[in-house]
Amino acid sequence: MFSISFDATILSSPIEFLKGVGPLRADMLKKELGIFTFKDILDHFPLRHIDKTKVNPISSVTPASDYVQVAGTVTNSVLMGENRGRRLVATIKDSSGEMELVWFQGINWIQKSLQVGQTYLVYGKAGFFNGMPQITHPEMEVFTPEKSGGKAFLEPVYPSTEKLKAKSLGGRQIGKLTFSLLSSLKESDLPENLPASFLQHYGFPSRFNAYQQIHFPSSDKQYRQAINRLKFEELFIAQLRLGLIRLERHRYSKGVIFSQVGELFNSFYHHHLPFELTGAQKRVLKEIRQDMGQGRQMNRLLQGDVGSGKTMVALLSMLLAADNGFQSCLMAPTEILANQHFQGISSLLSEMPLKVALLTGSTRAAGRRKILAALANGDIHLLIGTHALLEDKVQFNNLGLAIIDEQHRFGVEQRARLWKKAAIPPHILVMTATPIPRTLAMTAYGDLDYSIIDELPPGRQPITTVHRYEYARATVMDFIRSEIDKGRQAYIIFPLIEESEKLDLENLMRGYENVKAFFPEPKYWISMVHGKQAPEVKETNMQRFVSHDTQIMVSTTVIEVGVNVPNASVMVIESAEKFGLSQLHQLRGRVGRGAEKSFCILLTGTQITNEARERLKTMCATNDGFVIAEKDLELRGPGDIEGTRQSGMLNFKLADIVQDKHLLDAAKQVAQTIIEADPTLQSEENKRLKNFLQAQKGKLAWSKIS
Repeated sequence: MFSISFDATILSSPIEFLKGVGPLRADMLKKELGIFTFKDILDHFPLRHIDKTKVNPISSVTPASDYVQVAGTVTNSVLMGENRGRRLVATIKDSSGEMELVWFQGINWIQKSLQVGQTYLVYGKAGFFNGMPQITHPEMEVFTPEKSGGKAFLEPVYPSTEKLKAKSLGGRQIGKLTFSLLSSLKESDLPENLPASFLQHYGFPSRFNAYQQIHFPSSDKQYRQAINRLKFEELFIAQLRLGLIRLERHRYSKGVIFSQVGELFNSFYHHHLPFELTGAQKRVLKEIRQDMGQGRQMNRLLQGDVGSGKTMVALLSMLLAADNGFQSCLMAPTEILANQHFQGISSLLSEMPLKVALLTGSTRAAGRRKILAALANGDIHLLIGTHALLEDKVQFNNLGLAIIDEQHRFGVEQRARLWKKAAIPPHILVMTATPIPRTLAMTAYGDLDYSIIDELPPGRQPITTVHRYEYARATVMDFIRSEIDKGRQAYIIFPLIEESEKLDLENLMRGYENVKAFFPEPKYWISMVHGKQAPEVKETNMQRFVSHDTQIMVSTTVIEVGVNVPNASVMVIESAEKFGLSQLHQLRGRVGRGAEKSFCILLTGTQITNEARERLKTMCATNDGFVIAEKDLELRGPGDIEGTRQSGMLNFKLADIVQDKHLLDAAKQVAQTIIEADPTLQSEENKRLKNFLQAQKGKLAWSKIS
């Protein structure tokens, strides 16, 4: 996890040596919060601060109240319920009314410490139960008159756990430990890491002062200045490191040189290209050609919406490799997708003097032996396949380009095995049809070169997307029937309810029977595909739909990637409120692949959350995957984009790349300026940065495609 504290001697001390901790408490802090050193407790930032001068009368607490602080006397406490329903309920009273306090965990410890008749200052999130205001698991301390007036003070509230609270290490106790540590530190224990000109330009406090004020602020203004400085520091250091990694790769990574655009590329481009490339495809192809001609390994991420023409760019890149005497491979996550690529590319290259082969788990032993022999002696120019390409027996004669489709489906180690199949690492092009928001891309993939195909081929009609409620189902089915009568096909997709495979299957089977009632055999034929089917059954049912033997495909989300049926014009997504934005967009991309007008219908019940309503509204408003990705990031946060969680790159302790986008943009710009002006950080101004990065070296796992 990214940490912003400097590894000065005192801060690297084991946490058990902090006064008030000791071996037993240290073990608990390590297990529960990952606090191992003095530095770690400094980086355990408060969730919020309580203004102890503000005490609310209990009568002022309403259902609209958020966090509240009250002062009152405990009049009674009662243990209620059994087993999992066991809880301790206490009543607290002030001159204006009564409130309940409830505990579900740590009950024994609370019972021992809670005194009936004692007056407490109580803080927590307000709720109501049976008309009575209540706070569950409140923060409490004995009330003294000076805490209700006089000099303002903001008390930090630290994250803790019930196990720690039971050992007297709740948020308040952690605050005391932090206060004790900060009181013992000198400015030299938290040395500055930002150039002096930064601090002056942005009006930032010193690093030492920022840590003091983020934990124990003397005013709200001081707190805001401290948190802004430390957020900027997190984002800036991340951007600086990514920029330096990228610079190092550009300087030192060796790669094969594709020096010529030869006969194969030119012949295909001028005589066999089935359509004019879009401006975006031409721009990306130019970027790839430049990368592969410079003698360093290309390491490029290619983003493009569904149907934007990434595969054509990949094919033209493979022709460049062939023109320069090198082999290429294209690895896809599923056999269906690998087959689709093989059929499409073989068809396009049918009149070209190139050998294309397909290698998957289903390839028979005799065919596999032939392919491996032809690959090793260089007779195969383009190999397309699945994970089967990673096997040790698969040896290339001279692999020059490796392309990975839907790269998030493969682990880092799996991909790395592919790079090792050549003496000089091959050029790498990884493709994703999941548009990555610019904000996320520059944070998570800032060490890579990345290209975007941001326009669709001409002739593609935008897909009309509508939201319909369950009561309009008959109308939706009538619409599907009218499209089928025109010779079109339709998908009907059901969600996966992750908690239960049995429920998933029951839900799908019930839906299948409902669809059959609307579309009876033999006039209509329906394919059904789900994850529990044997691979050959799934393949057969998909192929029946692809070859138009069936008019409707009823499926779970297994068709999200990999089915290309240009004749399908309707996508119905059942319980659409259960899907995320990016998944809805991926599913919608299964239609609109032909010349005919296509439609996506989002079916939901009438009771849906505001966030789900916002997702559906976004889907109906735009077909632009990048707009959708930005909205998804805003609604959901970074999610599990490959590499972001495992690399620790987005696990900032303070910064939020959506909320703090202005700081991220500034951090990126400043980092770029420094790298361009002083790439080795030699200047007097940048020595602080260099020292800081050297102290951090080896502690962070940065995401690199290869």
